Amino acid sequence: MSTATDLLSRDSGLLWHPYAPLDAGALYAVSGAGGAELTLRDARGAEHRVIDGMASWWSMVHGYRNPVLDAAAHAQIDTFSHVMFGGLTHEPAIELAERLVGLAPEGLRHVFLADSGSISVEVALKLALQYQDACGRPERRRFLALRGGYHGDTFAAMSVCDPVDGMHAAFAPLASEQLFLPRPPAAERTIAGDWLYDEDELELWAARARRLAAEHAAELAGIICEPLLQGAGGMFIYPPRVLQVLREIADEHRMLLIVDEIATGFGRTGKLFAVEHAGIEPDIMCVGKALTGGYLSLAAMLCTNKIARVLASGGATAGSALLHGPTFMGNPLACAVACASLDLLTSPGAADSEPAPWQAQVARLERGLNSSLAGARKLPAVRQVRVLGGVGVIQLHEPVKVAEVTRAAVACGAWVRPFRDLVYVMPPYICTDGQLQTLGTALTGAVSEVHGG
Repeated sequence: MSTATDLLSRDSGLLWHPYAPLDAGALYAVSGAGGAELTLRDARGAEHRVIDGMASWWSMVHGYRNPVLDAAAHAQIDTFSHVMFGGLTHEPAIELAERLVGLAPEGLRHVFLADSGSISVEVALKLALQYQDACGRPERRRFLALRGGYHGDTFAAMSVCDPVDGMHAAFAPLASEQLFLPRPPAAERTIAGDWLYDEDELELWAARARRLAAEHAAELAGIICEPLLQGAGGMFIYPPRVLQVLREIADEHRMLLIVDEIATGFGRTGKLFAVEHAGIEPDIMCVGKALTGGYLSLAAMLCTNKIARVLASGGATAGSALLHGPTFMGNPLACAVACASLDLLTSPGAADSEPAPWQAQVARLERGLNSSLAGARKLPAVRQVRVLGGVGVIQLHEPVKVAEVTRAAVACGAWVRPFRDLVYVMPPYICTDGQLQTLGTALTGAVSEVHGG
């Protein structure tokens, strides 16, 4: 077996890593994983046992080497691991679609299985365009999005990401020109569950949003947003009332409301889906990340029966087919693991009064993160600490020294991946109280060591 030194050397200049130059390489090599922990080795060969504060970019909610998910994968491999979805079907895909429809907000009744979150957004945008075309409104070719948003790295998804402050500004000339609303006012949720925000600011934002939407309604096919929590755009939390305003605008102007629940879905914000905080129903919803418990790449797009019926009627250019079909669409292995993951999240408790597993887990995460990150509020380098469900964020007054903070956190027993001015965690749901305390202590200590206590 290759040493960590050898692996890191071979990686550098050979493999690109996310949002990094070719020669950036990696800081550590992974030699093992189990539960909420990773075993890392550095370039000197030293071993580090750390809690994965990232849940492998927000997806590994049940932890590594979960016996239920392992068993589901083995059982499906012993049957068949993949088959084309064109003209064929299979039980894992059907069961998963039925489960998603049963869990999703009321009205979402049809499912498109995609390879990844970005692709589910692409499909959602395509569907909205085809829907408007079938309704006799082919001139509606643009989308209304929020500043600060992030929806993926493929071209249509890039076009609805923040055009200035996002990660895709370099591609602006090639991406479709969409229309952007200002970022909504910030909000915080208290431990008691109350939402705190400036109501006057929100009313001003809502008035501007309504005015802009009305001015461009004739060219807008839909509205897209990350509900409540903008992830890669800065772990920014906004009030549920914003979603209600967007729903009202969409209804008034015959637009479709698309919610990107790829990061927020399956309990991360304290509700099974973030739109539930606002009590609204979207027309289209995208899910991914935690869908398979982090085991395999899979996402889904869900839509209402109304949209499906209109699409079936055809249109001037699109016809009645939803024009997308990935090679690995409905992959049986991924679908089987996703069904097992949903079982772990939602299986009923011993008594009707008991919460679903995800509810108890995320409530524990929220309590633990509020407690363990409290000390960071006292650091002079820290601008704000905020917690929402299973998300804990330390925002600094300056950009994070990423490599230094990462190494300092690893030395304290936590794996994190800071960005911009943020040091944050979205840990596995299975983290214990002790592990949450370790995460909070590690983040606070790393910020204090690198940016000053």
